[in-house]
Amino acid sequence: MWQASLEEKRAAIRPLLSLGDPADALAVYYALYHDPKRTQLTLHDDMSGQADGFVAVCWTGQDLFRPLVTLRAHSQAMLAELLSQALMPGRPYFCVVPAELASALNATVTVSGSNLNLVYVLDPSHFQPVINVLVQRAHGADGSPRAVIRSGERIIAEAGLNWRSPYFAEVYVHTEPAVRGRGYGRSVVAALTALLLEAGVRPLYVVAEGHTESIQLAESLGYVDSGAREYQGEIVRR
Repeated sequence: MWQASLEEKRAAIRPLLSLGDPADALAVYYALYHDPKRTQLTLHDDMSGQADGFVAVCWTGQDLFRPLVTLRAHSQAMLAELLSQALMPGRPYFCVVPAELASALNATVTVSGSNLNLVYVLDPSHFQPVINVLVQRAHGADGSPRAVIRSGERIIAEAGLNWRSPYFAEVYVHTEPAVRGRGYGRSVVAALTALLLEAGVRPLYVVAEGHTESIQLAESLGYVDSGAREYQGEIVRR
């Protein structure tokens, strides 16, 4: 399988992922839709030659020095084999995996700065739009939509996308500390959420466990806990 093209590898692992499941949304984007020129797939095959696991290594614009890694594996042994083939020893990577793989990951590589994320997904029937005349539409360097609030030429609150597939888009939000508590974060997330709904893409909001204010923001707009959990951190192959 190592001689196959990227598109052939993507076709081989598609049955391992659920395109409409928030738990698989990030892996679906990076393994199946991320820029082919910046994506490396390593597959694991079962006894019949069918793919039963994979690791995706992706170079993103979010972190120029740490490629993003995500994977699917049925055992620690498979996870270790995949990472030994795909990662360079001593190099840091930013890794996001399902929470159930956290123990296997920690047993295989050195993990630092880890945390558990809750994956919220918008329930369109409970979406609560926010009207704020300060919110402006903008675009990121890659052309993706953003919603911003400016003070003069300076952006003091913004919501944008970490990634977007044909099915889901992960929303991020940042508000300058000096203007927090004014509802600006909620306003820009609401505006971006409305744009994604118009485009037919379901918004996701990923938040670290225990981040109460961010969770309250998401829930106030109609995002609900999908039950999916992501374990993330910097990893280094030993």
